[in-house]
Amino acid sequence: MSGFSIDHGGAISVDPDALRTVARRTDAVATRFEVAATALSSAHRTIVDTPGFSAHVDTVALWAAADGASRLGTECQETATSTMLMADAYEYVELMTRAEALELTDAAAARELRHRMEAMAAADGRVRELAETLIHEWERSRFDGLEPPYPANLVIGPMIWSAAALGVSPLFGTVRPGATLSGRADAVAVAPVATSTPKTPPMSVAASLSRMPAASGAQVAVEKYSYADGRTRFVAYIVGTQTTAAGGTQPWDMKSNSELYQGQASASYQATLDALAAAGAGAGDEVDVVSHSQAGMIAAYLSAGSEFDVKVQITAGSPTQVMGGADQTIVGLAHTDDAVAALGGGGVPGGVGSPDSFTVTREADPEAGPGYSPLGAHGLDTYIETAEMVDASGDPRVEELSRFWDELAKAETIERTEYRAERVE
Repeated sequence: MSGFSIDHGGAISVDPDALRTVARRTDAVATRFEVAATALSSAHRTIVDTPGFSAHVDTVALWAAADGASRLGTECQETATSTMLMADAYEYVELMTRAEALELTDAAAARELRHRMEAMAAADGRVRELAETLIHEWERSRFDGLEPPYPANLVIGPMIWSAAALGVSPLFGTVRPGATLSGRADAVAVAPVATSTPKTPPMSVAASLSRMPAASGAQVAVEKYSYADGRTRFVAYIVGTQTTAAGGTQPWDMKSNSELYQGQASASYQATLDALAAAGAGAGDEVDVVSHSQAGMIAAYLSAGSEFDVKVQITAGSPTQVMGGADQTIVGLAHTDDAVAALGGGGVPGGVGSPDSFTVTREADPEAGPGYSPLGAHGLDTYIETAEMVDASGDPRVEELSRFWDELAKAETIERTEYRAERVE
């Protein structure tokens, strides 16, 4: 298996404050070089000006040392200045992304962030120019590695490549805070098909993805966690596309794919809401979501604009990315050779969610060639392999996610119900 990367998503994967710390330290080193250069130059002059002294000292080497220290000081100073400018540019992009995310929910806060952007640009015009360059380069390269090694007419080809044309637009591929689905979904009937009482919750990303519904035909599993103090919370596990047909009895189909991607209500989203209601989840309840493929779009709208309080969202191969709030942990797994994940367009420039949120990218099969199935890199089993690598990575954000697993483990009881939904007339 090839290597993978873990970052905060989008163009910004470096903390501006961390860059400023590096700049200040580099500037301090520059000062020390300048002090050393001055001392060496002074010693050189003293030796040269003292009769007979230069016969005992290599004044050429001493002068070269002084000159070298001076040049290193200048280079360090230039590096510190450039690094500080880069930090400002990264912060500018972050402010821009946060402002865009707040426009639907807090226009006043969005305006305040834009005022800060204007002040930064006014103080140094290079900041805006560099920020625009960063975004341009990110937009140019975000689809790198996504050229398919297979014919576009195979299985999911038609839907993927027509939707990919839409995904290039900022109107698609990203779900903003407060966003809700428009229109009315097809009617569905939802029924429980399996119940159980798991002894333990999932304790890793891979384990959570492995808890997808297993009952025949089930698309949603809801686990209700009940605590000694009377609290309850829910975790929903939602499957991906189940058929390449459109408009039949199966809600997890291409019709729902197209509707969700364009911000319209779908039968699969409605079925998920009905399953949660049947499991006892109501307005304001914490409902965390684990999803694959099409369900990543369902999870995004549950996080952005539903009546539930979604604190943790884990997606694998989602066609969209949600611009989560500062109190939401958004975990996304995306294979660079997964055409479905490509529909997210690389996410958003400034990353998403809380500081503990992270995006994982990996090329699932670098050896793929002609005849390669488009479902290979998109398959849930392949994403579980990636999740296992993530769990073993030791990344601090992955370690921080253990707080979520530990909180689930405190529950006195776990009630799990799997639901099957069908479209009805």
